[in-house]
Amino acid sequence: MEKDKLNVPVMAELAAQNKTPEYLFWVGCAGAYDARYKKVTQAFAKILLHLNVDFAVLGAEEKCTGDPARRAGNEMLFQMMALNNIEILNSYNVKKIITICPHCYNIFKNEYPDIGGEYEVIHHTQFLKQMIDEKKINIEDKEPFEKIITYHDPCYMGRVNNEYKCARNILKEMGASVVEMKRTKDNALCCGAGGGQMFKEAEKGDKEVFIERTEEALDTNAEIIASSCPFCMTMLTDGIKYKNKEEEVYNFDVAELLAKHLKL
Repeated sequence: MEKDKLNVPVMAELAAQNKTPEYLFWVGCAGAYDARYKKVTQAFAKILLHLNVDFAVLGAEEKCTGDPARRAGNEMLFQMMALNNIEILNSYNVKKIITICPHCYNIFKNEYPDIGGEYEVIHHTQFLKQMIDEKKINIEDKEPFEKIITYHDPCYMGRVNNEYKCARNILKEMGASVVEMKRTKDNALCCGAGGGQMFKEAEKGDKEVFIERTEEALDTNAEIIASSCPFCMTMLTDGIKYKNKEEEVYNFDVAELLAKHLKL
């Protein structure tokens, strides 16, 4: 992320000034290192700065949550990483965490409390919807978003945490026409990367999951496949390329679409 260009505050720098921000923006591994998802980080950071939200990032102090290690079965590594993260978070008196990754969201919200990490955890789609509801984001005077969009539910927001509304409501508030895939919400098909599958070869079968899901998205004739998870973005982008549709169909995170809509 272009920290200097965006002037994103860093937790250690604020602590040196005896300041504690209201929110920690947890960037996540993909948001920090993946070339495509860095753009999502930038888009969301632009929105936070535009709204004058009191937040900071950990910067070089941020490490993986340990979620991939736990999903892959390495419990000891997860415990080591999580306890180290909790120590850092507590040293800065972090109370609220915003994350752009459902996997980070889920493990902070549902699994860190078991080992002493108690925080209020907010996914970025939930935060953005809250800002719209509170009229802090004004999109009423913006031109409607004209492209047809279909939304893919991340497993760790949908079935795992029962969050289906926020992303869709944001898109509809933008004036977008949202069409649903044949499998959606609590019946949605995984992108194919969950449960540690992101980091291993697929098992033998007739078709890979990401191809099946991309085909369902393309069947809607949507021009944009919206998502809100780095794993999903990787798999759907690969699926679009596999189907040779990258000149016709695009995959954007909800935060990117909102930032474009606000002309940030």
